[in-house]
Amino acid sequence: MGRMGTGFDQTESATRMRAWDALKRPIWLFDPINLTGVYANAPALALWGARTLEDLLARDFSQLSEAVKARTDRLAKVTANGEEVYERWTFYPNGQPVTVQALISTYRLEDGRPVLMFEAAPADVDAEERRAAEALRHTSTLITLFDAEGAPVFCNPAAFAAYGSPSHPFEARFARPELSQPILKRALGGQVASELVEAVTVHGRRWHNMDARPVTDPVTGALGVLLNERDVTERVEAQQAQVAAEREAAVARAREHFLTEMSHELRTPLNAVLGFSELLQGSDLPGAATSQAARIHAAGQRLLTVVNQMIDRNEGDLPTVAAPCPAVPAVAMPEAAAGAVRVLYVDDNDSNRLLVTTILGSQGVVCETAEDGAQGLEAAAGADWDLILMDIQMPVMDGVEATRAIRALPGLRGCVPIVAVTANTLGAQRDLYASVGMNDCLAKPVNIAQLMETVAVWAITDPNAGAVAA
Repeated sequence: MGRMGTGFDQTESATRMRAWDALKRPIWLFDPINLTGVYANAPALALWGARTLEDLLARDFSQLSEAVKARTDRLAKVTANGEEVYERWTFYPNGQPVTVQALISTYRLEDGRPVLMFEAAPADVDAEERRAAEALRHTSTLITLFDAEGAPVFCNPAAFAAYGSPSHPFEARFARPELSQPILKRALGGQVASELVEAVTVHGRRWHNMDARPVTDPVTGALGVLLNERDVTERVEAQQAQVAAEREAAVARAREHFLTEMSHELRTPLNAVLGFSELLQGSDLPGAATSQAARIHAAGQRLLTVVNQMIDRNEGDLPTVAAPCPAVPAVAMPEAAAGAVRVLYVDDNDSNRLLVTTILGSQGVVCETAEDGAQGLEAAAGADWDLILMDIQMPVMDGVEATRAIRALPGLRGCVPIVAVTANTLGAQRDLYASVGMNDCLAKPVNIAQLMETVAVWAITDPNAGAVAA
């Protein structure tokens, strides 16, 4: 920053300087924009501990604290139109504190530049009061003293910086002005009012913790209100973001649960309707009965289409990075291997167990069943299987937990191919099945061709090649 020159070679300024030089009270001028001294009379030089005017003007004031900068900026604004401010200041010439009562006004130099004029008188202030005053000026807490009408009579630099004026009324601080009067009345009534409110500041809307309490004005003796404000915007916004994220996650979980239940409750009975109606069409029935079975199958297919559309449309709104299970290629069951294939089907629905065993049995596949995941685990541990078909939503132990346990079995029995046969086929659910070691996913309701293709692919696969580590 530049050093200050006097700038007083003009006639009017020189005349005034000579008059000030004759005074016994300290007077000095300070440029609040450039943070430089401009002038000081002899008493002011003594106050500042300077031997000469040049010595004072050579001092570097650019390292003033932010609180002092804010205070001088406030004084410049308040006195710009001719007003005067009388307040206490503590200076540190040569590192030693000096406290004065100063009358502060704006003085314009010959070139029109406004500077602050200080007319000071020593103040008899003890050390504790000086420290309290400095703490008040430097704290980040916004502190304002109001009279009983809500008009401010004092504000510290932090409050001035937030609201841009020492005369900012109580009510104007609130984004919702109707909240101001109840808080003011509670404080004037002798209570402490603490509220989290949205405040309107020069920096926009901010969240403030406001603490309003009764106080006696030390100058007038009248009842007033001391308002302490702390800006907690970052904390409030973080909490709001967390609540919103938790709410969104809860909605997503609820929707996924609803879709899972709807899928299970609708697709499970459709599995039996479509499966048995397809079997009936291929059996030796009278002409009318065959036609009726075909109508039942067609109606079931239409209903399945509606269910699938409903599930798919709602699943698109769920926040997931879902990857479908590998598609099952069209592979016919080799006749030579058909008689050797052993399949374990785990499902709690007796109609589904009867349907699958009937379909597989008609193709020469040996199919045994278990009614829940715990029974399925016991069967998997006690015998060798070419393939396990695993339902998901079951009592006692569900298909996911059963698969985890099977994958933990030693040897080839822990590597048997496992295919999920389930109505729960949302993208995130398919990802879960793959993560626990399932090799494929067959959606209910299954048709005969899909079921046989899936068995043909996985039942003749080398268990070591198809194994998924637990």
